[in-house]
Amino acid sequence: MVTRRTVLGALGCAVLPGVARAADREMEHEPDFLADRLLARSLPPISERLPKQPRIVPLKSMGRMPGKYGGTIRTIIGSAKDIRLMTIYGYARLVGYDERLVFQPDVLEAFQSDKDTVFTFKLREGHKWSDGSPFTTADFRYWWEDVLLNKDLTPGGGALELRVDGNLPRFEVVDDLTVRYSWERPNPNFLPALAGPQPLIIVGPSAYMKQFHKKYQDEFRLSALMKENRVKKWADLHIKMAREYRPENPELPTLYPWRNTTAPPAEQFIFERNPYFHRVDENGKQLPYVDKFILNVSSSSIIPAKTGAGESDLQATGIDFNDYTFLKDAEDRYPVKVDLWKLTRGSRLAILPNLNCGDDVWRNLFRDVRVRRALSLAIDRHEINMAAFYGLGKPSADTVLPESPLFKPEYAKAWIDHDPEQANALLDEAGLQIRNDDGIRLLPDGRPAEITVETPGESTLDTDVLELITDHWRKVGLALFTRTSQRDIFRSRAQGGHIMMSIWYGIENGVATADMNPQQLAPTADDQLQWPLWGMYYLSLGQNGKAPDLPEAVELVNLQNSWRASSSMAERTEIWHKMLSIYTSQVFSIGIVNGTLQPILRTARLQNVPKQALYGFDPTCYLGIYMPDTFWLNEEQV
Repeated sequence: MVTRRTVLGALGCAVLPGVARAADREMEHEPDFLADRLLARSLPPISERLPKQPRIVPLKSMGRMPGKYGGTIRTIIGSAKDIRLMTIYGYARLVGYDERLVFQPDVLEAFQSDKDTVFTFKLREGHKWSDGSPFTTADFRYWWEDVLLNKDLTPGGGALELRVDGNLPRFEVVDDLTVRYSWERPNPNFLPALAGPQPLIIVGPSAYMKQFHKKYQDEFRLSALMKENRVKKWADLHIKMAREYRPENPELPTLYPWRNTTAPPAEQFIFERNPYFHRVDENGKQLPYVDKFILNVSSSSIIPAKTGAGESDLQATGIDFNDYTFLKDAEDRYPVKVDLWKLTRGSRLAILPNLNCGDDVWRNLFRDVRVRRALSLAIDRHEINMAAFYGLGKPSADTVLPESPLFKPEYAKAWIDHDPEQANALLDEAGLQIRNDDGIRLLPDGRPAEITVETPGESTLDTDVLELITDHWRKVGLALFTRTSQRDIFRSRAQGGHIMMSIWYGIENGVATADMNPQQLAPTADDQLQWPLWGMYYLSLGQNGKAPDLPEAVELVNLQNSWRASSSMAERTEIWHKMLSIYTSQVFSIGIVNGTLQPILRTARLQNVPKQALYGFDPTCYLGIYMPDTFWLNEEQV
């Protein structure tokens, strides 16, 4: 049996009373999980593993308790690619958000921004990657010179967040602990991109990655590595071995609190504590408290059932509000607790008319704001809120929540009153005044106004809500039909113009601040279902898709570009409000209910999990900003 005193002896500590007490104090900060490695001297003591200035997490001032080491947390994921949750939950970022959504240095010791044009980053002296190799400015230089500027590895010239007017920044190593990125004009998107759920990557473990780079590896060895990893190009090898967001390579050094130890394919992925993680609690105990995360792969459809059967110690994804009653009942059968966090989406569900749909008649109708407003006014949101959300949500347009400093009541109230009379009048004005014998309006080409709303079918909530909306729209002369398809097919059909309308989530970030990019309000991405071709055009810098030709959409793009060039909070705030006003007034997405709740199930033994919090992908990173590395298992708790 390995004891603390055994480890002390093996480390050469004299067992004299004074020395032993000092060594004991150091060993109190060592997890038992690492005892064998410490005994074998394959791992240095904690004083040599931590940076000279680790990040101190003030748990007591955050309303949490200092914890104890040990234990394993089980969670369930819907597919192997969902191991990316550990990148999101782990939430170790160069610069990250705190719980108030304010930027804080995290991996960095400090950062400085000069008018959002010059960003200076200071590293923590003595910081190490999870394999014990130094984390230094050389890792930033490698990523800049040998990855971002390498046309084989980065053929597009770098992420949009790194380019201002198409130009990359100037990169410089100021000294052994300092790097700097400078642009000629402001880049306010730089810090939000670093802090996001899928962070912008500007640094990597160079000592490890050089073996996969043709500049540093001989051709014979590189060819063998390519064959071993089943890729045909050295660039594909480097990309595969460096993938951080979906950490499939167990050998890749990381800065996250836990590292993957399981290579795919697998039905279970085991993440173990990073012995070099840079955070400590106020008592000097290195985080994380929990030794292991085990991610069990299951079918998405049965995650709620497995969770309710006691097979998860911490579950947030794969379950929904309509599972709440079932999960709450599990508290009577298992030592688990279920809390409700507030979703940060602009709308829990939104109806998205496709302004790029392939049907000329419907495309022209959807581009008529009178039609979009009529569709919104015809919906009885109170009925949906009571029937689907037990009255716990709030009828709203698809916009920011009251928790956002950008919130205004007029945005939330835009075109959401249940007013069939006004809806009918607007549809008549739009040229749909003629109806057939069944009371369904006729399109300009004589077809009945039959709208097919498509859904990826991942939640019965979609179809339940659509059943109610079917009745609402029928009363204003519109027939609604539902079509379900798998998510990949669903997105492909949308981008191909085959979907006329879809039901999906509302805007991602409903708790935005002016410092966050308002790109979700403009056609900027090909997965925005209301204008995928316009978004593709923006994303590809005009190489694919189509340029927006609706004046209000063009204005949103121009405003978003203005935000990207802004250098003051006042300017950004003004831009945000202009965009929110246009987006809600034009009803580019038809919000239904927001402020809805997300169940979070945890074992009763798990401490420091907030009872109430904000839950979303961006910017809160699901559980990430609440620092799961500070969660701990109290074995005395039942």
